[in-house]
Amino acid sequence: MQLHERQQFDFLLLTAAERYVERLTQRNEGAANALQRLKADPNGDGVWLDEFVDAIFQDFLLENAAGASFILQALGKRKIKAVPEGKVEEVLVAMAKQVFGELLRSKTEEVLEQSVMYGGE
Repeated sequence: MQLHERQQFDFLLLTAAERYVERLTQRNEGAANALQRLKADPNGDGVWLDEFVDAIFQDFLLENAAGASFILQALGKRKIKAVPEGKVEEVLVAMAKQVFGELLRSKTEEVLEQSVMYGGE
């Protein structure tokens, strides 16, 4: 991955994490509640990680083979849990959403833990 592509990916991840943390904190009345609910069920009521990832992919025009390849190239060392069956483009997008969602969850937990630890609720 070229340096400018890495910079674009890092910007995407940072933007997504900031937006997601803000929404989670608001919906769940604070960082502590948001963190607890995210850890308990990332797709539960008020958390909706997969829906957020879908929205990010739409907002950043990543729901295509090229967009998915961009994400997969950046996260090439991560493991895929299960490869869905379907058309190549659909499979690429599904895999990209899966690994991006896992990374976003991890980064969000990290930010929320820091917020709780330092009293930034």
